[in-house]
Amino acid sequence: MKNILKAKRIKRQFRAKRVRAKIFGSAERPRLCVFRSNQHVYAQLINDVKSATLAGASDLELKAGKKTKTESAKMVGQQLAKKALDLKIGQAVFDKGRYKYHGIIKALADGAREGGLKF
Repeated sequence: MKNILKAKRIKRQFRAKRVRAKIFGSAERPRLCVFRSNQHVYAQLINDVKSATLAGASDLELKAGKKTKTESAKMVGQQLAKKALDLKIGQAVFDKGRYKYHGIIKALADGAREGGLKF
């Protein structure tokens, strides 16, 4: 059982590295990095040149009542886009990490697009 879990972890790391090798964020076009836990969704805008986080958002900051994970992820994307526009950032590079582009990750990206962020 232990070897199976280790193999899964290693495969996840390879997937994340493969995606990250193709994506690079700058000050004008930062990397929109997504992390999804079992309960929450987090997103950050990262400048890879300076290794600095420009803005971040999560569903912990939302003051919404009962929402599904997909709905709250969409709201996180909109919230991050609002913060990005306040920093005069209009474009970003989407980094889905090790996750498939569907469901919660897709909802976050759609929310960021609706908020005015382009990728």
